Amino acid sequence: GMPLLESSTYRPPVYLWNGHLQTVIPSLFRKIGVRYVRQRVETADDDFLDLDWSKAPSPADSGQNPLVIVSHGLEGDSTRQYITGTVRLLNQHGFDCLAWHFRSCSGELNRQARFYHIGETGDLHAVIQEALKAGYQTIHLVGYSAGGNITLKYLGEQGATVHPAIKRAVGISVPLDLLTTADRLEQWDSMVYNRRFQKTLKEKVRQKSGTLPAAIRAIDLRRVRSLRQFDDLITAPLHGFSGVTDYYTRNSSLAFLSKITVPVLVVNARNDPFLSSECFPEALAKELTRVWMEFPRQGGHCGFPSANGLQAPTYAETRVLQFLTRSAG
Repeated sequence: GMPLLESSTYRPPVYLWNGHLQTVIPSLFRKIGVRYVRQRVETADDDFLDLDWSKAPSPADSGQNPLVIVSHGLEGDSTRQYITGTVRLLNQHGFDCLAWHFRSCSGELNRQARFYHIGETGDLHAVIQEALKAGYQTIHLVGYSAGGNITLKYLGEQGATVHPAIKRAVGISVPLDLLTTADRLEQWDSMVYNRRFQKTLKEKVRQKSGTLPAAIRAIDLRRVRSLRQFDDLITAPLHGFSGVTDYYTRNSSLAFLSKITVPVLVVNARNDPFLSSECFPEALAKELTRVWMEFPRQGGHCGFPSANGLQAPTYAETRVLQFLTRSAG
């Protein structure tokens, strides 16, 4: 189908007039409670993944609801408003949800001498295996920001071999091109986000220093001034990449989109303070037959606040629901 490149229907509340406000205000003031049941899954490399389940209030007539696996963003977790808002709306419409945590993001540091990274698809694959073990025959994937990049990369890697239970996917605020997104985060107006990410990442490196290789322990973290430097000195070598360029180039989901075989929707706001112009690939969007792309003018990063107020379902959450409930086209 033809991509929905521009969506003019979405209008945030007037007082949230720019991308920074649309990003920050929901993250601070949108409070949506979800009750999770946590499951810990041991991984093949003697580590663990923490999975938070939230089931729909009533089971389907068939006894089996569809499941949506939701992936959070950089340094996020299952309690972020964009995750809980998505889970709440999907639960209300008969979907079970599974919000999983990247390693080190669940409130307890992981065991191994590594964390997670923005192209880490092996752990998502392990989470999908758990869902299949639980008996789900219809599984959708939803990812925000870094979680969106991981989700799209995973589906591209799987290509035609993707498990038949996986039916659809949605990526919101996805940094499709990581190299240029790193440039965008170094511009003056986005440095505040850059610093926040570095702060929590550096703290994890300090806490985990006992398990990390000597070369990483020797790095003076005060010298690390941007997310790109952190990724160059720490993320890349820890996860087997030769440096930041190798890491960003090999993990950008943009290169994997053409190999995706299930229907996918990508929603990136034009005023997202994180995203570079390469994250709005209009020409590619027109070529791809399985990937729909929507680039509303407003929304910020993982924000998309509703005109009905901060606690209402966001525009992005509404699009997720609409896309997952459409009859497969």
